Amino acid sequence: MTTNVDPLIQSLREDFRHHLERFYACLHLAPPYHSVEKAIRFLSTSLQNKPPQEREQLSNDFRMKWDLFEQAFVQSGLPKKHHGIIRGLIRSEQCPELPEEYAVFTQAFLANQ
Repeated sequence: MTTNVDPLIQSLREDFRHHLERFYACLHLAPPYHSVEKAIRFLSTSLQNKPPQEREQLSNDFRMKWDLFEQAFVQSGLPKKHHGIIRGLIRSEQCPELPEEYAVFTQAFLANQ
């Protein structure tokens, strides 16, 4: 059975996965794979429920895309995994190589207290 996956959804999923992997790599931690997959599924479902023109806009609008990434990150429960370790790393500023856009991920850990 072949399924047709919208190339735009596939691209956004791959982009999100790349950022999650990079986030955890910058922290020198193994990503919690079950929760990462849950986040990817949440993102996919959210995208499938949007009209094609909104998906297109998401792919071109940095802020909208990162808002959706943040929502998927939080809804998946990722901020609850390694939360003590990651919160400590963020507070001690031991992860200077984190890109600025990853603040949506780090803020989720700081908010989850």
